[in-house]
Amino acid sequence: MDAVIEKLTLDDKPSLTRRILRHRYLEHYNRLFFLVISVNAWILWYGSTQAGWWSKQDGNLSILLDLVLANFMVAVLVRQQYTINLFFWIATRAPVSWPLWIRWNLAKVYHFGGLHSGSAVAGTLWYAVFLAGLIDQRNGPLPDTPAGLVWVVFLLMALLLLMVVMALPSVRGRYHNQFELVHRFGGWSVLILFWAQTCLLAGSTSDLVQSLSFWGLTILTFSVALPWLRLKKVKINIVSPSSHVALTRFDHGVTPFAGSSTAISRRPFLEWHSFANVPAPSEEGFRLTISRAGDWTGRFIDDKPQQVWTKGIPTAGVANIEVLFKKVVYVATGSGIGPCLPHLLAKKVPASLVWSTRSPRKTYGDDFVEEVLGAIPDALIWDTSRHGKPDLVQLAWDAVQETGAEAVICIANQALTQKVVYEMELQGIPAYGAIWDS
Repeated sequence: MDAVIEKLTLDDKPSLTRRILRHRYLEHYNRLFFLVISVNAWILWYGSTQAGWWSKQDGNLSILLDLVLANFMVAVLVRQQYTINLFFWIATRAPVSWPLWIRWNLAKVYHFGGLHSGSAVAGTLWYAVFLAGLIDQRNGPLPDTPAGLVWVVFLLMALLLLMVVMALPSVRGRYHNQFELVHRFGGWSVLILFWAQTCLLAGSTSDLVQSLSFWGLTILTFSVALPWLRLKKVKINIVSPSSHVALTRFDHGVTPFAGSSTAISRRPFLEWHSFANVPAPSEEGFRLTISRAGDWTGRFIDDKPQQVWTKGIPTAGVANIEVLFKKVVYVATGSGIGPCLPHLLAKKVPASLVWSTRSPRKTYGDDFVEEVLGAIPDALIWDTSRHGKPDLVQLAWDAVQETGAEAVICIANQALTQKVVYEMELQGIPAYGAIWDS
């Protein structure tokens, strides 16, 4: 007979230590960011003191460029789809018999974006130091620096600063489309300019091929180009149970793993949008649940295109960390059920579900709702059109207490996800959700 689980009430006065350690500004993303910045700061200190970089006439500009390249390699490679899948694969190898605090932290693997942003900022700062050294060099003992190189360096610096500014959370959130364009076309331009700079600095073809910059840029170029080598236009089939959602079926010979996402576009050089894949057990192909959440999704639902572009490979998402726990509670709002459904269908981990949405059967169709209930018969489906908006923190806590789950995975809008994750972790419950870092 199952053991009786004693229900506990939410602690509305968690300790100050827990409130500090679980604060959003100290989340794993920011910890990784500051780790990268700290390592680079130590290198700067070492170079300024022990190595004596600035005691030499040329200021060791080549070392500065190597540091720039090293940081940008980290920034680009950690965002590479194969690298992301590798991160998740390694993190989820831990068995559920390991102590909870270890699995709690391993499951934060999706915060790897902190490495990306930290390295990008550090690389930009190193490049500013390189630019200052180059200006000083031209005014000092080596005024014969090619004028073309100076122009390339100044243009590179301007583009790097623009990309950093556009990536600031407040700017990115308000101007997301512009952020995407700057990072795509600005990133390509930066790569081309780095190649131009490397060629201008090389004394000969032999020197070029033997330089670290040449091989580093080769790796970066391949990494950036790799997803585009898999660019293709595929047919889709859209069923819209309502004007709010498009259940989009893909059947072009790809059956992604549960918990992955696919990037799709109608204009591949301008904008891309990622959605969670919903494969069904023993079926080929997959679905995407696309709800009306902006101009692009609204046009998609209204137009019902017959084809879209895809690129790259299916990439692991946050909910893949479920296998690190014995039981989980999924909390979803609206079309957030899409990323949850493949895990519920796969049944790799015992799970319960709290789904808050408006008129679920009217919005998503009877078949979809029955599929959810078929996977989780005792799912709590909260109809907001009848009962209003629920207290999802309390519902998540109740589900944890009733089922003995070890973790909560929340798929909702940004503010609600942050609230549920923070409040659950204040109660000592591992909690996870998207962090909107791209």
